[in-house]
Amino acid sequence: MHRVLSVASECVPLLKTGGLADVVGALPKALADHGWDMRVLLPAYPGLATRLGKTAKALWTGKELFGGPAKVLGGTIEGLDVLLLDAPHLYDRPGGPYGDATGDHADNDIRFAALSWAAADMARMGLGDGWKPHVLHAHDWQAGFAPAYLRYGPETDVKSLITIHNIAFQGNTGAERMKALRLPAEQFTPDGLEYYGHLSSLKAALVTADAITTVSPTYARELMREDFGMGMQGVLAQRAGTVHGILNGIDTDLWSPEADPAIHAYSARKLGDKKKNRAALIDEFGLGYFEGPLAVLISRLTTQKGIDLIPETLSEFTWRGGALLVLGSGDPALERAMLREADLNPSRIAVRIGYDEALSHRMFAGGDAVLVPSRFEPCGLTQMYGLRYGTVPVVAATGGLNDTVIDATPAALAAGAATGIAFHPTDGLGLAQALRRLVDLYADKKIWTRMQRNGMKAPLDWAQSSGKYAALYETLMP
Repeated sequence: MHRVLSVASECVPLLKTGGLADVVGALPKALADHGWDMRVLLPAYPGLATRLGKTAKALWTGKELFGGPAKVLGGTIEGLDVLLLDAPHLYDRPGGPYGDATGDHADNDIRFAALSWAAADMARMGLGDGWKPHVLHAHDWQAGFAPAYLRYGPETDVKSLITIHNIAFQGNTGAERMKALRLPAEQFTPDGLEYYGHLSSLKAALVTADAITTVSPTYARELMREDFGMGMQGVLAQRAGTVHGILNGIDTDLWSPEADPAIHAYSARKLGDKKKNRAALIDEFGLGYFEGPLAVLISRLTTQKGIDLIPETLSEFTWRGGALLVLGSGDPALERAMLREADLNPSRIAVRIGYDEALSHRMFAGGDAVLVPSRFEPCGLTQMYGLRYGTVPVVAATGGLNDTVIDATPAALAAGAATGIAFHPTDGLGLAQALRRLVDLYADKKIWTRMQRNGMKAPLDWAQSSGKYAALYETLMP
């Protein structure tokens, strides 16, 4: 069986702050169907090692890993083969994986360089139980130095791959950190590790990995343009032949309207039962009577997610019969803006600041439409959850949103293929026009029901995408 070492900073079911964790946790099971054995390496944040229980085995040791001793514990957690880098001097601290209440940890460059260093050493030398990968798969900037350590270290036949989940996060640090991060000084050049006078772990991966993937085909193309590449577009354009866009999938067992314990069950064939969830959701949020669509927004409240565009569109949307429910947190100014809209129109708009997983399931089940007006969206899972639950996505035509939602154009409607509403450009006018279309389409129950059922039948699991990863791994085999 072929073997892959996956390296990341978070992974479901151990730790999650965003969609990265969902992808890292889903890939091993999906790839097993293609004959690939994947183990996931991540830091042993507080409490994680104890979850290995009796399955824990010490499989790698480092006497001096960037300031202290370390070991890797291997075992199984909820069916996932996990490797935990136990380095208390780096990871045994309060707060989240990247920081605490005061902000990001000041030594994050060292903390994740250590993860990358251990990954490269294990890829090159193998583990204590004889397991040795054919491919090292790094995820985002936190694992970005792993391909570089593999490339600049002793010769090996192990190949590397970097997946960009969000290019906005680049792992930038000072040029003076080259030595501390165990990187060769001669590689600090514009064609090498230098990044506008600084050092970037993401760029290090982009110039040293054997292959590059992004989480959707459209995002792969967008990243080579100045307005999306965030400074990395030149590097990616130079390496265009190694860049592949592979769409994420979702766990269709976990996200299933037929079997979700948080909701009243329904299906594409029994779509009428979705109304029970709608009524319960309206009651839960205390909305008044309205005739139009119930839109839900489940998101980080940031300008990247296009949240600042929403307030200017709500007056017309609610006047035409619509209502909006919001669940999320983020920019304090945007939180206040959304709360202000709810105060102005409490019978049509309600906001919950924070995140509640069970509530998010109830909102997907009870909403008529889900709003995803992101200015950029590498892949996006929210619109996929919407499709799965027959909650029609209203999305900006960018990244993975563009790849997963079939816009209700006249041609798509005539062909009976539409699954949602897409708009461009991503501005207030574009969103307002999309909401007008939403109200009009919702009023035609035959068209609306067809769109819901189309979305619920769309292929959203990992079957296709995992096959593409397996095929790419094959090209990297020695």
